[in-house]
Amino acid sequence: MKNVGAILPFILIALVFWLLIVRPQRRRQQSMQSTQSSLRVGSEVMLGSGIYGTVTSVEEEDTATIRVEVAPGTVVKVARQAVVRIIEPAPDEQGLIDGPDNSPAEADGGPEDRPGTSDQQP
Repeated sequence: MKNVGAILPFILIALVFWLLIVRPQRRRQQSMQSTQSSLRVGSEVMLGSGIYGTVTSVEEEDTATIRVEVAPGTVVKVARQAVVRIIEPAPDEQGLIDGPDNSPAEADGGPEDRPGTSDQQP
């Protein structure tokens, strides 16, 4: 019975280590694998270095690399593992939000409607 009492703290430490370190790391790894496997031509991505670009080709024979356009006419070949995030377009970029353009100048009717801003001189 004394042996179980001596081993129990080590078992608890191993369990806590697994719950706090190993398990979350596996989740992150699976998430990264699903992100990298879902890369398609035209996807906007962020690389690990913070560079944003658009995927222009996915190498079929060599699944470890993709080509990303980082500026018009500038295409770089990078490893798939360099992609850390696929950027989803915002709803207003997709054209899903309809409505008038409410810029500040139009919201209050413009400078003509404000008192004291007329072009007339006394």
